Amino acid sequence: MKIRSISVDGLFNEFDYTLNLNPDLTFIHSPNGYGKSTLMHMVYSILRGDRSYLEDVPFSRMDIGFSDDSVLIIENRDGKLLTQMQKNELESPISKEELEGIVDVVYISPERLTVKKKDGRIVNALDSCAQELYETIRRAKDDTDLVVTPKTDRKEMSDSELEFWCKDLKAKLDFIKEAGFEPTMPSGLRFPPSRYDLIDQREQYEDLAFSIDEYVERDYQLAESIIEFKDIVNNIYLNKSIDVTEAGKLIVTMHNGTTLPLCKLSSGEIQVLLMFYTILFHSKVGGVVIVDEPEISLHVSWQQTLGDYFNDICRVRKIQMVVATHSPQIIHDKWDFAQELVLKNA
Repeated sequence: MKIRSISVDGLFNEFDYTLNLNPDLTFIHSPNGYGKSTLMHMVYSILRGDRSYLEDVPFSRMDIGFSDDSVLIIENRDGKLLTQMQKNELESPISKEELEGIVDVVYISPERLTVKKKDGRIVNALDSCAQELYETIRRAKDDTDLVVTPKTDRKEMSDSELEFWCKDLKAKLDFIKEAGFEPTMPSGLRFPPSRYDLIDQREQYEDLAFSIDEYVERDYQLAESIIEFKDIVNNIYLNKSIDVTEAGKLIVTMHNGTTLPLCKLSSGEIQVLLMFYTILFHSKVGGVVIVDEPEISLHVSWQQTLGDYFNDICRVRKIQMVVATHSPQIIHDKWDFAQELVLKNA
């Protein structure tokens, strides 16, 4: 589900805003001090079921409209928050668990060089994402077994349909292999099968196809994220590139062959790496990503490229992205995607 609109009254006891969002990419811009970052953080916090951030922000009411015509209403009554969901003109209270289930949301704040772990520790974000990526890839490399799927509820297919499906699955397996991992295939069965193979061993190949389909469902997005992450970052970097080793380690190599530790990246290079890592590895298909001030530490030429990458990710991952920025260079040639944060009565 996508966010269709955001409206807030009495923000800081001064501002009233209404924003209508695109289903894919929307840039939000305004001068400093208009509450842009606060509003983005408010939206993220309430959709995570976290009321604590909103309790410290002066405002009277916030409405978040969704693509199914429902509206989440948050009213601040003397410091006490009343949260309701309105659908078909009927309003009903909504629990923390129900809030978390509305839409998957990722927030990239301007303070992104450190992250807070579940145990409360503050750690370096670059080290954290490198370790997280390593553990994720190691899991995929170790989890190579194909799962036998139940025969119930399988769609019936003709031999030609099964043959075509197997070819499609093989293309996806090849793509996953590019990311550095693949399943353990059974001996004695070549994949994809020929039509003659299906005549002789139809049942075995059908079982194998459904097992491979389960594997692809499990790991295709991870492979897509790894490949797209490297492509985007390496297209932006000028004299170096990133790669993932066979062991799953993230490395940086100068074009002259010199290997660098991650900590030797420039501040702008670190910002690019962290931002696209979070977008690609933490967002889910159909979810919402809020990016606040992507321009931090970036040269103007780099800022001008981000909109195209954001737009491509929205299309491929089918996510909605809301980008809050002070920089016209971030919006660049996409002003039809942009909205200025202006007062309702201005």
